[in-house]
Amino acid sequence: MTYVVSEQCIKCKYMDCVEVCPVDCFYVGENMLVINPDECIDCGVCEPECPAEAILPDTDNRAEAWVEMNREYAAKWPNITRKGEAPADADKWKGVADKFKQHFSPNPGEGSK
Repeated sequence: MTYVVSEQCIKCKYMDCVEVCPVDCFYVGENMLVINPDECIDCGVCEPECPAEAILPDTDNRAEAWVEMNREYAAKWPNITRKGEAPADADKWKGVADKFKQHFSPNPGEGSK
């Protein structure tokens, strides 16, 4: 089993999850994070840390579509190991449905320095 980030992260990108990850398997895009499912050790500590409830175990039916998406963008985006600033309007986007089609950006974000 592994964990993945779903579309609920888009435009929220709180990054609380990054701080607790013991294996640094988060990667950062312009407006969301992803987990490299091949690096995730299934510890689950990130899931309760996400205010947007965007992190799902791959055993959850809602996660099925996100496993390959997370794998693809983890290979393209920089690794992030420290929590950054969430977008100023993150709370406005929390809980908004169907964000992927309208708001997903394939552009990389800034990784840890």
